[in-house]
Amino acid sequence: MDAAEFRRRGKEMVDYIADYMENIEQRQVYPDVEPGYLRALIPQEAPEDPEAYEAVLTDIERVIMPGVTHWHSPYFYAYFPTASSFPAMLADMLSGAIGCIGFSWAASPACTELETVMLDWLGKMLNLPEDFIAGTAGKGGGVIQGSASEATLVALLAARRRKVQQIQTEQPERPEADIVSKLVAYTSEQAHSSVERAGLIGGMRMRKVPTDEKFAVRGEALRRIIQEDRNAGLIPCYFCATLGTTPSCAFDHILELGPICNAENIWMHIDAAYAGSSFICPEFRPLLDGIEFADSFNFNPHKWLLVNFDCSTMWVKRRSDLVGAFKMDPVYLKHDHQESGLVTDYRHWQIPLGRRFRSLKMWFVFRMYGVKGLQDYIRQHVHLAKEFESMVRNDPRFEISADVVLGLVCFRLKGSNELNEALLKSINSARRIHLVPCQLAGNFVLRFAVCARTTELRHVQVAWHHISELASELLLKQPH
Repeated sequence: MDAAEFRRRGKEMVDYIADYMENIEQRQVYPDVEPGYLRALIPQEAPEDPEAYEAVLTDIERVIMPGVTHWHSPYFYAYFPTASSFPAMLADMLSGAIGCIGFSWAASPACTELETVMLDWLGKMLNLPEDFIAGTAGKGGGVIQGSASEATLVALLAARRRKVQQIQTEQPERPEADIVSKLVAYTSEQAHSSVERAGLIGGMRMRKVPTDEKFAVRGEALRRIIQEDRNAGLIPCYFCATLGTTPSCAFDHILELGPICNAENIWMHIDAAYAGSSFICPEFRPLLDGIEFADSFNFNPHKWLLVNFDCSTMWVKRRSDLVGAFKMDPVYLKHDHQESGLVTDYRHWQIPLGRRFRSLKMWFVFRMYGVKGLQDYIRQHVHLAKEFESMVRNDPRFEISADVVLGLVCFRLKGSNELNEALLKSINSARRIHLVPCQLAGNFVLRFAVCARTTELRHVQVAWHHISELASELLLKQPH
């Protein structure tokens, strides 16, 4: 394919994508295929000779689309949103064309410098404390990770390194292996499984802190478990607070938890993967109060801020904590400016070496939507969730299972877990809408998350009518 054909085919692909997005609600939201469906549709080996582009394009509909779950359908209400916007898609095209691997400033200065500035822009949109803003002389700053899972692990590894150094400064003779064997991390029993996984990868035991009736961690619960561990000769090291838990969008009380972590010399990381985008709205910013106590903070613009995957933004108060944990400087990666204090080499801030030019997506989206446009988008999703909540509350057969704060509604039929499991199975088998469940206080609960950029009130009304009809059919079958 030469440049002339690329121009032609590129325009065709843009048309295909635009048609896909414009007509996505006509597609069945959840695929009706069996595991292994795809292997039978394509050859067992790569072709020896080139194939025509038309053949590849035809196979998108024949092979790929039948097995796609359409996350950007207005009838997709599962998990949490994954962001999508046309400006971000265009930026991704440009990123792919530039094709730099921005592991250091020298590897592509624009890739590094735009990322630093975009994280400052976003940090100011969130009204983060000045400690987290890089500016030209700050000790903190931001970095784009691939996912919140990566950010949680990076923070845990940095916390581990910092704690080992602190103890060895006081006890130089104490072996690192002895210290690491006694380190302990904490998180909510409602936290995402990736937090526990970070402990497994980082070799640190993870204690789950019980939550209150709102599914949030309170200060006293953390204080009690820390004291238990100190009494057992363990070394508290790391706490991952969650703002907007995956099951119910609950918010740990970081105004209580932060001072405890600071007093106990425990690294506090805040995971706000979904909810963090809402903090650009003044009415939701109080949910982040207490951020001043944190050592690191992360959320995913690729969830709810119209920046396509992957773009997980992480800030630290002291960049030296990350660099100290990850810095490796073989001669082939060194460059003239690395010790100048004027540049950032992001390879020291992450687990991989290579990194894409992801900040282009932020730059395009922030400029083409503006802060007001992004705020309006967040508010519309919250409004739709509140509308769905009202529909549920107006039906005496159903109950709301958790506070509706942002764009997630947790609800269930009044009755047994088996009844609600049957309802969910009926919903997803029909494939008109897609939901996933959670467990709250022993109850099987259905989650309704407003996800797609194009979701409107009419889609939510259709979804509720469908759920209500299926519930009626199910209840008619129940023994009286």
